[in-house]
Amino acid sequence: MSKSEETRSSILHQALDISSEVGLEGLSLGILAKRVEMSKSGLYAHFSSKENLQCAVLDTAAERFIDIVLSPALKQPRGIPRLKALFERWLQWEDDEFSGGCLFITAATEFDDRPGPVRDRLVDHLRDVLDAIARAADICKKEGHFRSDLDTEQFRYDFWGVLLSYQHFRRLLQHPQARDYAHRAFERLVSSATPH
Repeated sequence: MSKSEETRSSILHQALDISSEVGLEGLSLGILAKRVEMSKSGLYAHFSSKENLQCAVLDTAAERFIDIVLSPALKQPRGIPRLKALFERWLQWEDDEFSGGCLFITAATEFDDRPGPVRDRLVDHLRDVLDAIARAADICKKEGHFRSDLDTEQFRYDFWGVLLSYQHFRRLLQHPQARDYAHRAFERLVSSATPH
């Protein structure tokens, strides 16, 4: 990795942490320049616009998500064990990876009805993430762990709903039983998908 690539990577990791706390819109070149001890013009040379910086931050978050959540989960046995690992690692991602929580969830609130390149990039990454859930459920069907008639799109929707609820209950409401509720909701979801 060249010196320029190392600098860019360091900037993006700091930008990612800031964005988890203040959102992508709250991320400014001024705040970031102070954090990484660079001039605004130095940052501008790497990203050329706030939108480019925001898109790069989303890309960095997606890379970290793959490293921390998806890749380790895929090492588990196919079917329910892999799906459970995906869920557990996702909770860990929400709890431990960023001081402000999952950037995708934060950004979804900021950009849900704002057209433009940042929203488009976010939608692409979220679709990838949601597709991973549907694929995991489909593998559960192929392994015989889930009913053959299971609607994997609905399963994906419900899985995502549990994660969103967890994020709100844990971070916004600071509910002490948020994680227990998430586990119970997930177990009910998996149980409803299994053959009886």
